[in-house]
Amino acid sequence: LSQYIDATMRFPYAAAARVKNVELFANKLNARPISSASLLIERTKSPKCKVPKEELTFGTTMTDHMLQIEWDIENKWSRPKIVPYAPLQIDPAASVLHYGLECFEGMKAYKNSEPQRNKTDERTTHIPNEDNVDEIRLFRPDCNMERMKNSMERLHFPCYDFDPNELIECIKELVRVDRDWVPDGEGYSLYLRPTCIATNPFLGLASPQKALLYCIASPVGPYFKSGFTPIRLTADTSFIRAWPGGTGSSKVGGNYGPTMKAAAEAEAAGYNQVLWLFGPEKHITEVGAMNVFFVLKDGVDGSIEIVTPPLSRGDILPGVTRRSIVDLANSWDGVKMSEREVTMAEICNAADAGNLLEAFGAGTAAVVSPISCIQYDGVDIDIHATGAITRRVWNDLTNIQYGKVNGPDGWSVII
Repeated sequence: LSQYIDATMRFPYAAAARVKNVELFANKLNARPISSASLLIERTKSPKCKVPKEELTFGTTMTDHMLQIEWDIENKWSRPKIVPYAPLQIDPAASVLHYGLECFEGMKAYKNSEPQRNKTDERTTHIPNEDNVDEIRLFRPDCNMERMKNSMERLHFPCYDFDPNELIECIKELVRVDRDWVPDGEGYSLYLRPTCIATNPFLGLASPQKALLYCIASPVGPYFKSGFTPIRLTADTSFIRAWPGGTGSSKVGGNYGPTMKAAAEAEAAGYNQVLWLFGPEKHITEVGAMNVFFVLKDGVDGSIEIVTPPLSRGDILPGVTRRSIVDLANSWDGVKMSEREVTMAEICNAADAGNLLEAFGAGTAAVVSPISCIQYDGVDIDIHATGAITRRVWNDLTNIQYGKVNGPDGWSVII
């Protein structure tokens, strides 16, 4: 490359014609996978004023910086860059704007403001560990990267097979740069939104030839303004969130836009969210944008079962929080954790018999949301909230997320 540039400089009459070839040649030499070692950082010269955490509303405040990594079919991934937060420049014909070729993830960085409790047994005393105060950590980022790759493959992004560990390292560096934006306290965190969009300017239907993978960050408080207050649901909607063979198991924007009308109708009727059903048997799938769990008592032997719908049909998002609850509950004594089909008929019968003990939604944004009511066929089914199992799920998850206790290996990634 240096010889080529030297030759160009010695023959200035050809410089203008050759400069484009020099750029292309340089790009080909630099064609690479995502490499955190080559990350460039440009810090803002105009830092924003930080919003007091008590005034934060979900998803409205952005930090000073963002991560960007460009990709194209010829040169593959460019050098990752952390740059000042700013609007994107995008061609009006970009595929993302016309065909919804985009997917994203939802992650959080948590700050531990309390000493860790070294917990070796349920009966032992928690011993404070002062060394981990103010540590910032991610929660199971490998699961987010796995799901993002699956979403990109579902949308036929050729660049879906990136190295997840390299992207995690880039995101960790973004959090380090914006470390002062991470709020502390239970319910508070730095929400991270890795996103991939197709940027090639083409009005035809085709696999993306160019893409932008970026990540923005937003300090957040509790997702619902009511905090841990139970939510009310309605299953009385004519809309369907997803179906077998569709994209319900991928985190793509097209899954969310069409739910807005149903959510608005639910709110107008006095409910917080929609309980999504599928098929003539009214199989339960999700609640709003969360996975859903029910706590049922066996009418014969009194045993307790935690039930969540299975992923096998392909119309339910494989939530990281869902996965974590299933993993945790499988290790608990005295309860059975089941991933199986559950219908509204079963829930109605359980409620009539007094065997519907609890219900809750689960997702990264809200973590856990107790459910106190489900409207079905015009009738409100009241559910006790907030129950002991719902509280245990919340406590066990948040204690790990905030570094108050050690979780399973690999769940808590310190930045």
